[in-house]
Amino acid sequence: MIELRNITKKFGDLTAVDNISFNGRGGTVIGFLGPNGAGKSTTMRMITGYMPPTAGEIYIDGVNVNTDPMGCKSRIGYLPEDNPLYGNMNSLEYLEFCGRVRNMEREQLKKRIKEVVDICAIKTVAVKPINMLSKGFRQRVGLAQAILHAPPILILDEPTSGLDPNQIQEIRNLISKLKEKKLIILSTHIMQEAQANCRRVIIINKGCIVADGGQQELTAVSENKIYDFQFDGPPADIIKKLQEVEGVAGADRDGDLIRVESLPEIDPRKEIFNMAAEKNWPIMMLNKHSRNLEEVFRSLTKEE
Repeated sequence: MIELRNITKKFGDLTAVDNISFNGRGGTVIGFLGPNGAGKSTTMRMITGYMPPTAGEIYIDGVNVNTDPMGCKSRIGYLPEDNPLYGNMNSLEYLEFCGRVRNMEREQLKKRIKEVVDICAIKTVAVKPINMLSKGFRQRVGLAQAILHAPPILILDEPTSGLDPNQIQEIRNLISKLKEKKLIILSTHIMQEAQANCRRVIIINKGCIVADGGQQELTAVSENKIYDFQFDGPPADIIKKLQEVEGVAGADRDGDLIRVESLPEIDPRKEIFNMAAEKNWPIMMLNKHSRNLEEVFRSLTKEE
């Protein structure tokens, strides 16, 4: 279990993380989402003990990271965004080095290297120098390092950054294999990654948590309702006229559709039908639009 209590991190006058709190238990993947510079990586570095918070406390299975940093780190596997590797080593040498740094017993280390090589599917490149591997294989080696000591908690910072679609799917499948018995905190600004992997989503913006919940819970919460219309008529004129309808908060074109956002207290559909009949703009289709995670993310993190 991880618990953050009122964590703040300042760099001089800059507040990178501003009084955030959350917790998480094993057997789930938490998507930690936010735009670039939101405070995602800084938060992960504090969880792993890489840097201390300016204020607040972090607990790993009830143990304070500040009072027992080594004990906490032994329970965490960490894949940083830049995935630092020793390019002159091959994967087996690198994993052995990481295990020795963690004081793993020789026989245990030998067994675990074989296991993680199989889990991460790097056997075919295990004796190649790391600097000769593709980005996808380097990410797999980084993940093998993170799970080498069988930690119950994984912190993955942008694990699919810079990968092609096939490599992304491979890493996604690997995360899916690992998530049953571990708590995984997955940092990303790619909504498809969160939708595919994460049961729970935390959105951070400008150092503050702005949303925390399950995907269905977050996408269902909206003060305004949104409708997709397809009219048989001139889109520019229709949009202009829609802006005059009582209860319409906004209207914009989305391909062949016109997306209408209504105020929470007024249903404008009747007036829109009357307007369309008056102007001889038949309505060919009407659907109530369901927000997806990307739209929720944009609404919560957009610049004013």
